Formats: sequence, C-alpha cells, structure tokens
Amino acid sequence: MAIFCYGLFNVFSFILIEVKKMPFFLGSRKRLLPDAVPSLFLFRESSTPRSSKYSRRDDVDLSVVNNVQLEVEVGNEAEVKEKSDDLDGIEPMQQEMGVHCTLLGRFSIENLENDPKRVQYYTSFSDYEHFMLFFNCLGPAVNELNYQCLSLTPKDQLFMCLMKLRQNKEDLELSFLFEVSESTVSKIVITWINFMYFQLKEINIWPSRDIVTDYMPDDFKYKFATTRVILDATETPIQKPSHVDAQSVTWSSYKHKNTIKTMIGCTPRGTVSYVSDAYGGSASDRQIIEKSELLQLNLNLFEQKDSIMADRGIMVQDLFAAQDVKVNTPTMLKGKSQLEPEEVVRDRRVASKRIHIERVIGLAKTFKILKNELPSGKLILGSRIIFVCFSIANFRKCIVNENA
Repeated sequence: MAIFCYGLFNVFSFILIEVKKMPFFLGSRKRLLPDAVPSLFLFRESSTPRSSKYSRRDDVDLSVVNNVQLEVEVGNEAEVKEKSDDLDGIEPMQQEMGVHCTLLGRFSIENLENDPKRVQYYTSFSDYEHFMLFFNCLGPAVNELNYQCLSLTPKDQLFMCLMKLRQNKEDLELSFLFEVSESTVSKIVITWINFMYFQLKEINIWPSRDIVTDYMPDDFKYKFATTRVILDATETPIQKPSHVDAQSVTWSSYKHKNTIKTMIGCTPRGTVSYVSDAYGGSASDRQIIEKSELLQLNLNLFEQKDSIMADRGIMVQDLFAAQDVKVNTPTMLKGKSQLEPEEVVRDRRVASKRIHIERVIGLAKTFKILKNELPSGKLILGSRIIFVCFSIANFRKCIVNENA
C-alpha cells in the first residue's frame, strides 16, 4: 500500500466516497483518482487571494500612471517646442555675452573710462581724462621702455604701477587682475617708478619769487608776504632691516620704528616745490637740510629777504644766514616760564599757516605705499617712490584755498 502526502494534490485529484462501516456516520471521505498526479510543492510560491487582490490593484495603478504620463507628454509637446525655440534665440545672446566677458576679463584702465569713482580709487586722479593728462605729460618715451610686455599697453602698465602706489596691492593680486606673472608685475612696477622719477625730475617744481607771490593766498600775503617755502619732514615706515647697523641708522626715536625720512617743501598755496632724498629715520632735520640743494648757492633757489616757514624743531637759521634768508619758526622758551603775549600771537599765526604743509603731506600719503611698511626689496627705490607720490600730488586739485 503506497502512502502519499495529502498536501501535494489539488482538490480536483480526489473523489468523495461514503463510509458506512463506521459506528457513526461522518458523511463522506476523499480518495485519490487513479490518474491523479502531484502538482503542489512547498518550494513553489502559492498566491493567496489577498496577494492576488493587491497584484491586480498594482497593475491597475500602473496603467493609470502610464496613461497620465502619456497624456502629459502629448499635452506639453507644443509647449516644449515653444520653449526650445526660445532657447535657440538665447544662444546667440549668450555667445555675445561670452565675448563681452572675455573682453572685460583683464583689468584695464579703458574699462573705467566712464567710472571716475574707481579711477580715483585706484590712481588718485579724478577721472579717465585726468589720468590721460598725466599719461601724456610723460611724453612719447612711454613707448620706448627697454623691456618687453606685449600683453599690456603702456596705459595699463602705468595703471598697474599707480595701483601699486595708491593701494599698495601685492604683486600676486596684480598678476591675477592683469593676467600676467608675478615677475612681470615686479618688472613693470620697478621700470615705471624709475621712468616716472626721471621724467618728473625734468619738471622744475621750484617756482620763482613772482609766481609764489602771484598765487599766494591773500591772508598769507598780508601776514607772511616774504615766505618762499614751508618745510617739514615726513617719515615712511620700512621693514626692519636684517643688518644691525641698518637697524640703527633707520630707527626713528619719534615714530619708534624703522623709517626713512624726507624733507618736503610746499608753496603758501600748497604746491609741492621741494622733495629731498630719503635718509635713515635717525637723521635729524638739520642733517637733511645740510645735505640738501637748498643750501647750494650756485642754484640760486632763494632771493634776498626771502623767508622759510618751518616747525619749531627745524633750527637752521644759521645755515641760511649766508643767503640772507629768514626762518620763521614758533618761539622757543629758552629757559623762560612763559612766552610774551606778542610771541604767543605770532606763534599762532605761524602755526595757522604752517599747517598747509601738513595737509600736503597728508594728500601725498593717500598713496598707501607711503603709510605701510616698505619691503626690503623696494627700499632701494624709497627716495624715488616718495618723489613720484609727491609729484603726482601736484597734478591733483589744490587743497589750499586762495583765501587761506
């Protein structure tokens, strides 16, 4: 007698047989058909009514989604075509803008032709025309400088140099802006500082007695009519030298740092008329004047009865006595407890007029290279940098009023 697992056969493999030999009747029992074959196996997944229900629902949902997607694609076909037409029209515009971006990528003074505020920020000149006036004053030699820089025009080379002086920008930053190497930036700056120095040196900034008198403010002319020049010293901080002797020579007891010192002179109207060479910060005002051209008799810078206005610390009356030139300075106490009333009034008058030189120095020091520490590599150019900055101040608007 063979034994079969009931669970391997489906309901159609059985027949019902009544059972009457049992003491009690339970109805009928199942018996396999003679040709029944097992068709249900445990390793096959059998679907339940619930899973079949969910499967049919997913099929319906998927068909709905597909139909909706198809409708959306068909419905938006015209709109997509219209958008593509718009994009086709934008492409030429983008290409044109790309050309403009390429042209404006490199920093250039010509891009600031209609932007006077930025021109003044970078160069100290009031606008593009003012910049070009200074550029033209340098003469045709701007095209004959002995180095090759084909990527930048002479105007942009001057622009770069002025940016270095005005904003004291690093060479690396300038190389990014002008798309040149750092070594090229250094060569351009050094070359143009030297070039401007020699070109501006050709201009005689020491005016005659008549010119000084003609442009002298009325109140100044009333109180100090013989004044030819107002003198004062200015100091520029430098990087601390590595050599001990250089540290000693450049140490300023007034600024408490290493500096280079220059004597500056201006007319009563505020025009820079004298710039000395730069000396170590330890040099006194008297020492600088002793080495200056102001005492060279063969130059005939002064006339008899001229006068110089200076600070109290510049005691050089004896140096100019040979030229019959008077030095007006505030009165020294010289052991006295207080000044006489007449001396106080005079000193106040001198102070009110001597302030013009301080304003001129402040104007030149809007070039930040004169306010920040000058690197050791640029120290050899110190005198020329100072001269160029003060000379450019003469190309700017006069800061002393005609009635001052």
